[in-house]
Amino acid sequence: MHPQPLAYRDHEFLESEEARPLRILAEYIEPLRRFQDQKIQDTVVFFGSARIHSREYAEQALERLERRFGVSESAVNEHLARGRKAVEWSQYYEDARRLAYLLTQWTRTLGDLHHRFVVTSGGGPGIMEAANRGAYEAGGKTIGLNIRLPFEQGANRFITDGLHFEFHYFFMRKFWFAYLAKALVIFPGGFGTLDEMFEILTLMQTEKLAKQIQIILYGTQYWDAILDLEPMAEWGAISPADMKLVTRADSPEQAFEYLKLHLTTHHLEALTEEHPMPGIAKTRS
Repeated sequence: MHPQPLAYRDHEFLESEEARPLRILAEYIEPLRRFQDQKIQDTVVFFGSARIHSREYAEQALERLERRFGVSESAVNEHLARGRKAVEWSQYYEDARRLAYLLTQWTRTLGDLHHRFVVTSGGGPGIMEAANRGAYEAGGKTIGLNIRLPFEQGANRFITDGLHFEFHYFFMRKFWFAYLAKALVIFPGGFGTLDEMFEILTLMQTEKLAKQIQIILYGTQYWDAILDLEPMAEWGAISPADMKLVTRADSPEQAFEYLKLHLTTHHLEALTEEHPMPGIAKTRS
């Protein structure tokens, strides 16, 4: 008879339905330990589409399409139009990269014992890669909170060693986005980007965040066509004051100035929390 393994070494048990609470807890404790080991105090989170490519990649892809199909065949105009749109779309990749660079360059001058306002993304391609890339190029730490899905690409190569995380549970990944965040920058994206943004907005609106978080909506040309909150206020679905929860920006320099002012005012000059890993939820009696 083979000896029965200890429960915490029994892989069949750990993968079972009954052990789900243990797996959930592991996705809290293991990242917590790594953040503490790497002295990560807080973050600035970048959200946006995984489908946006760098300018170089988009231009090369368009050149390949033009060589293959030419520019006069009406049957392939749709392909060429998408290729040209991808080049236009790539500006957001370059802007996210530049903003992450500016932010990281500034945070490296703060001289704190812990790493402050570390650029964080979902760890994948597109805007996520651009943010991690900009922070990497500025010589700072950068975090990737990836989700394990069967159809998604793997983590990008610009994440700092030891700060690449793989999550099974969406809600634990979202927890870690919110737990350390002092600001969010929302670049153009799809359903996932909107989901992540509105979750944080709801926490802010309902005062479930025990800290000041800034949300910057980047790219008014895109977001004005996608997202109009004013009718919600006019109908009374949200308060007019809720409209002020979102700040809009259209250049990396403008967004950086907004971030620098917010982070300095609310989290450097007016520091009220001494613990390097503050919780996010206010307790309610």
